[in-house]
Amino acid sequence: MCVCQTMEVGKYGKNATRSGDRGVLLEPFIHQVGGHSSMMRYDDHTVCKPLITREQRFYESLPPEMKEFTPEYKGVVSVCFEGDSDGYINLVAYPYVENEALEHDDMPERDQPRRKHSRRSLHRSSSGTEHKEEKPGLASDSTESSIQETKSPRVDLHIHSDVPFQMLDGNSGLSSEKISYNPWSLRCHKQQLSRMRSESKDRKLYKFLLLENVVHHFKLPCVLDLKMGTRQHGDDASEEKAARQMKKCEQSTSATLGVRVCGMQVYQLDTGHYLCRNKYYGRGLSIEGFRNALYQYLHNGIELRKDLFEPVLAKLRSLKAVLERQASYRFYSSSLLIIYDGKDSRAGMFVERRPEMRLKRVDSSLPESLQDGSSMEPGSSAQPKVDVRMIDFAHSTFKGFRDDPTVHDGPDMGYVFGLESLINIMEQMREENQ
Repeated sequence: MCVCQTMEVGKYGKNATRSGDRGVLLEPFIHQVGGHSSMMRYDDHTVCKPLITREQRFYESLPPEMKEFTPEYKGVVSVCFEGDSDGYINLVAYPYVENEALEHDDMPERDQPRRKHSRRSLHRSSSGTEHKEEKPGLASDSTESSIQETKSPRVDLHIHSDVPFQMLDGNSGLSSEKISYNPWSLRCHKQQLSRMRSESKDRKLYKFLLLENVVHHFKLPCVLDLKMGTRQHGDDASEEKAARQMKKCEQSTSATLGVRVCGMQVYQLDTGHYLCRNKYYGRGLSIEGFRNALYQYLHNGIELRKDLFEPVLAKLRSLKAVLERQASYRFYSSSLLIIYDGKDSRAGMFVERRPEMRLKRVDSSLPESLQDGSSMEPGSSAQPKVDVRMIDFAHSTFKGFRDDPTVHDGPDMGYVFGLESLINIMEQMREENQ
């Protein structure tokens, strides 16, 4: 039983699911495409993640010109790991009380056991119901490429999306299972609960960061999560971790392009579902493979979304100019989210053009957002809404930050190199598909 269960809901409880009118019941984000820690839905506009002090302080110290390209920082909540009478386990958020909750990095990283705890990727919230999890066990960190059901919690998710998800397997074929949440979200949530359960005898409260849900305004969010830079380990990483991260970079496009795919989901107009990729797919890509992945992200199953090139490129160029002015900043292991809406103004034309899609409309296989015909006038020329956001600052630093002993000169050229590669590839793709 959580020690703070009698507290009132804090100011961020608006549009949140209540737990006995005392706290906010947290739900996994169904649109999480990458990362280690589970991103949780707090309310329609807010997500939360396990607090790492360095990341919190970094958000609090952001230069004003970077705020356009990062989620809004909204504060901190205390999170309880609670069991109910049926044996299920829930995460419930309460107003933060100083010195009661513990953050994820109470020990220096070099003293901690190997445990993935920095998160990447933000997602659209869903009006789901209560999440429950039964008889969790300790997840295995050593088997990184798959979740072993015997070692990870069995989760009964009631949250859902109107649009099903399909994970593309390693052979580029479609998974036979269509589910109502991004499969990476479930993976991260199982591992998060396992870690918390293993510590539950010693820790009753956890500190979670509250951050803006940057895909809330997208009806069918298509999300690309990119690990940026040529180096991923922080200055305080152990020799073992640094070597591990350097090997990952050397064996991927992080070394050749300064960027690699960490996860994605893209809505397909022809089938009415999201196609998903995860970080293991991204690690194995060649330069040409990365180009193909970017092409797939910009393709809606019927045609390449050429209308996205200019708005995305404009955002990337603006971000590059901002980061080139940030002397001494390093964004090790941070990610970049590129987001657009799978429900674009021409969706109605595609639906009417294809006989099989007309059938989908009749049998309601398409979500209501694509059946109602709203905002889909054939002559519409409105520029599509896109967003580009930097996330995950658990290993970031700059001169004078937290008395960090290592001070870097000039801007983060590894990150800038990644942006340049991304811009060049998109410009080439635009020219080839005019």
